[in-house]
Amino acid sequence: MLLDPRNITVTTLFAFVLVISLAEMYFSYIHDRKLYAKRDTWTNVYLMCAAIVINLGMKAATFFLLDYCYQFRLFEIKNVALYWVVLILAQDFLYWFLHTVGHYVRFFWAMHVTHHSSEHFNLTTGFRSTVFEPLYRVFFYLPLAFMGFSALDILFAYLITQIYGNIVHTQTVGKLHPIIEYIFVTPSHHRVHHASNIRYLDKNMGMVLILWDRWFGTFQEELPRDEVKYGLTSQPEDTGPVNIIFHEFIALGTDIKKAPTLMDKVKYALYPPGWSHDGSTKIAKVLQRELKEAEGGK
Repeated sequence: MLLDPRNITVTTLFAFVLVISLAEMYFSYIHDRKLYAKRDTWTNVYLMCAAIVINLGMKAATFFLLDYCYQFRLFEIKNVALYWVVLILAQDFLYWFLHTVGHYVRFFWAMHVTHHSSEHFNLTTGFRSTVFEPLYRVFFYLPLAFMGFSALDILFAYLITQIYGNIVHTQTVGKLHPIIEYIFVTPSHHRVHHASNIRYLDKNMGMVLILWDRWFGTFQEELPRDEVKYGLTSQPEDTGPVNIIFHEFIALGTDIKKAPTLMDKVKYALYPPGWSHDGSTKIAKVLQRELKEAEGGK
């Protein structure tokens, strides 16, 4: 049907992101903003291609699993407009949950860390994908199939929200109208998410709506007094694309190996990044609490 949103092609959406990325590159060049670095940008492209390969490899399995679960749907929404609104909202919330798990469970952080490894922040940073996410992402979206949304529509809704998630990776847009800033994920919110500043760690997990973060305690505003520093709290010395993918797995394996008990080994995999059996390193929430105390509770 003519108004079916699936008539929007993947090629058209990708071309849109590519065009605005090239425009930002040009803007950065003529204004000497230095938002892009050649090696970093090529690493982003490489990681995007790696993610595409895994996505294509998992595409059939993802579709058939969602389609299988759809047979056991609990209800159906007949109104087309309401159907798509509920699907987008539910998918966005489940992404917030998936993303939060990626920050608070170290095993999943070992995969998601790839996306945060750049010390630059521009539209191509959105291409620096969590390469192995397609292997487990579908399990977070299974509730959508049980809610009566078809596999094809779930995948299309994910594409739409991902495109939105890509275009907020920019420093060329400041803060927007307060109402927009309150409801939606904006470039300002996402700059915070990619920061390595203690205050900003593990904040603003949303893809489209920032409301989830406001409601569940993971929101942090971008503050003038705390200028964003991009990248990881501890950058890997080897920034080659292969090490960028696997360095946290190697670090996790090292920590598990040195853990004195089986329970500690499990905790290294399932507890937040920064947890250590001997207290030699700290998780983000502890660091943020100490920062707050140092600032006098402000």
